[in-house]
Amino acid sequence: MDLLDAGRIIAGLLLLTLGGEVLVRGASSLAERVGISPLVVGLTVVSLATSAPELAVTVGAVLRDEPELAVGNVVGSNIANVLLILGISALVIPLAVKRRLVRLDLPIMVALSLMLLVMSLDGGVGTGDGVILLGALLAYLVITVLVSRRESAEARTSAPVQGARTPDPAEADTKPPAPSVLRSLFFVVLGVALLIAGARLLVDGAVNVAVAFGVSSLVVGLTVVAIGTSLPELAVSVIAVRRGERDLAVGNVVGSNIANIGLVLGLPALLSADGIPVPDAAVALDIPLMLAAAVALLPIAFTGFAIARWEGGLFLVLYLAYTSFVVLAATEHEALDGYTAVMAWFVLPLIAVTLLAFAYFEWRQGSRRPPQRGHRPPPPSD
Repeated sequence: MDLLDAGRIIAGLLLLTLGGEVLVRGASSLAERVGISPLVVGLTVVSLATSAPELAVTVGAVLRDEPELAVGNVVGSNIANVLLILGISALVIPLAVKRRLVRLDLPIMVALSLMLLVMSLDGGVGTGDGVILLGALLAYLVITVLVSRRESAEARTSAPVQGARTPDPAEADTKPPAPSVLRSLFFVVLGVALLIAGARLLVDGAVNVAVAFGVSSLVVGLTVVAIGTSLPELAVSVIAVRRGERDLAVGNVVGSNIANIGLVLGLPALLSADGIPVPDAAVALDIPLMLAAAVALLPIAFTGFAIARWEGGLFLVLYLAYTSFVVLAATEHEALDGYTAVMAWFVLPLIAVTLLAFAYFEWRQGSRRPPQRGHRPPPPSD
């Protein structure tokens, strides 16, 4: 690694941090101005914005005739979004999961992941598959906006809660006004630009380092490029939870995964005459693991409607284990056989048993505990 690549990586990290701060601030104020929840902003505006680096890398890879890099970028980014980004974010502060996320958005993320696996069984994502993926994304965005507008209308017309405190006009006068819609949009656009520039610098530097070690395009896409293009989501999610916007953090990850499959992979497949070939290795391991990560998020969200710190730590351990396996397999390291045996026969079964035990414990605790007014708050509503 030369000094120029090191400078690219450092500059990229700085721009990602700054861009995440600006984007979260703009998105939060936009939600306040427009009257929609931070969760919906995270599922739509922020998720599409933070998927811009993945889209740029994937389109560029397809144009340069490197389909393995394109597929590895999308699949690896989705794995990193769930295991790495939600894991780190939950370690910072436990994440709240809204009921609408469990009822609508998480099942759609799982369905699209399964759809991609089925489409890839014939060795590629064709033009027709791209049309289906893009159509599914557009339908999801329309449903999300319509549901949000209906919920906002119901909230405005609902009767005031008995005993609710009447706002003090003096307090309203002292509260700083929310930024205008144009100013909020400016912050969103500026944040996106900084994120794209930062991700591009970091990925360029990291890819140069990875290529110097002689690894394949698929491995580079699954690891270095996937982590690099997922850094916007990481920056936005961590900054969001530190600012108290936990809904925006979870919505950003789920919405970004949906956008990665529907837009980032669907659009290049639609534009490419021959579609996008999918390597056999990705069909055998990486895409099923992406689907497994999406499915693993469902019971965690159901048990207590939260992602606790220990669950975030478990996600992070799983991601490190997966990345280690990919690197060992790519370099054909002599420790690969022993590592695979330990993971398959000890670590993964232990993790599965632990997850099932904790899920059963949470379910039993919830079913036995009677609701008590004024004590434990109910799960987050829509």
